[in-house]
Amino acid sequence: MYGISGLFYAPAANQGSLQLQTQKHYGITSPISLASPKENDFVLTQKLIEALKPFGVFEEEEELQHRIAILGKLNSLVKEWIRDTSEIKNLPSSVIENVGGKIFTFGSYRLGVHTKGADIDALCVAPRHIERVDFFTSFCEKLKQQDEVRNLRAVEDAFVPVIKLSFDGIEIDILFARLALQTIPEDLDLRDDVLLKNLDLRCIRSLNGCRVTDEILHLVPNIENFRLTLRAVKLWAKRNGLILSY
Repeated sequence: MYGISGLFYAPAANQGSLQLQTQKHYGITSPISLASPKENDFVLTQKLIEALKPFGVFEEEEELQHRIAILGKLNSLVKEWIRDTSEIKNLPSSVIENVGGKIFTFGSYRLGVHTKGADIDALCVAPRHIERVDFFTSFCEKLKQQDEVRNLRAVEDAFVPVIKLSFDGIEIDILFARLALQTIPEDLDLRDDVLLKNLDLRCIRSLNGCRVTDEILHLVPNIENFRLTLRAVKLWAKRNGLILSY
């Protein structure tokens, strides 16, 4: 067996002749073309945008700002809950003051391709002294006390445990991950593999959504082009019965 410029030859199973086989390559493929778009390409892109609009794949600015406001409120609730829980567990005041906690999003919302009325996939990241049982007890109780929250359900036995709720009309699924950190900084990058050390399997599963989504956005060279293409592909797939919803 010997190689020639990315190909290799191997004897056929029952013949003395040589069979040409293509060597497999894994990972990120090279671009089809590096040429800049032509004027007609911009025209066609705009036509594509106009063709997609009637199908509700773009969210109105008012609804987008509503989602941002809801996530801001949810993030504040997480920080308050973690501080309160830290006090109950008698942590030093110096730790409580900077304990942090944060809501991350993933899925179609994080990718920027969510549609009108779509739900939001979120992840609650907490420091090491906050346990999963706290998330499904005291945090659930805190959510129940909010006037904007409806239809709250805690699904603890799921493959990836989740709290489901409607927050001011927006459906949200919240996962939980407890990191091996004393505090959660605002600039935390969940793509850091070091964060996976000493975590239980449920936390790793919960982190996967955010890690994959962030890695996609990190690798894509032109995010806006990627988003428009993904919207078009997902609409085509849905209308051809390949996916039920998105």
